[in-house]
Amino acid sequence: MRVKKIGVIGAGIMGRGIAQVAAQGGFQTVLQDTEPRQLETALAQMRSGLAKRVEQKKLSQSEMDEALGRLSTTTDLAALAQGADLVIEAAPEKIDLKLRLFAELDRLCSANVILASNTSSLSITEMAGATRRPERVLGMHFFNPVPRMALVEIVRALETDDATLETALDVAHRMHKEAVVVRESPGFVTSRINAMIGNEAFYMLQEGIASAPDIDRALKLGLNHPMGPFELVDLVGLDTRLAILEYLHRSLGEKFRPAPLLVQYVKAGRLGKKAGRGVYEYDTE
Repeated sequence: MRVKKIGVIGAGIMGRGIAQVAAQGGFQTVLQDTEPRQLETALAQMRSGLAKRVEQKKLSQSEMDEALGRLSTTTDLAALAQGADLVIEAAPEKIDLKLRLFAELDRLCSANVILASNTSSLSITEMAGATRRPERVLGMHFFNPVPRMALVEIVRALETDDATLETALDVAHRMHKEAVVVRESPGFVTSRINAMIGNEAFYMLQEGIASAPDIDRALKLGLNHPMGPFELVDLVGLDTRLAILEYLHRSLGEKFRPAPLLVQYVKAGRLGKKAGRGVYEYDTE
């Protein structure tokens, strides 16, 4: 199937990033969220992101204008489903919410529409089980910030068919992304490894082995990581990382038990950049 129109659910950091690269990739793109103000913020952020790419000579002004012309927003899930060939869900990492969304999308979308989740760790097979089209359900795990990060993990669930997989790979290519195919397992590839690195960094900080800046600097300079584990968790959100670790701990055992210091930070509201304070502090003005 040749995808022409993409719906994206959730206008947060990930959803708006996916919508931006979809529009840049030539797809008619509808971004849906229940909060009108969130959609306004998302549009402003996407305009700003595209304008920055024009300043950097990575995009022409006409390409920016064309991308924005392909973008629309709605608060209505039925409007998003209308005419879509592919719907990518980028809602919060709560399985009950995702199951409800997939059941509703299955009812609203025509039978040939592919349903994808941007989840970083949850079961695609379980989401597919909420629909009558499990062969047309898969994961498309993008990375933050979506416009800059090259990778998409294409996650094949138990019943995902070959045609759905090939369509997702084509979509990723047209979005100018590199794709890897992963058989569904808890945390896939990247979230599983990242969670372990980030969790170990919190244990080291808790034990006083080194300061947060020095741990970050060690991994960047010694292991050639583009970001340190604390810089990354502040960007992703400490609550999101904790939820992933709790799921991995339940699924894979003791090696993923969340560090007590991470749990404390989340309880204290130190959730990262979005809260103005995580491992580091940020100017929210």
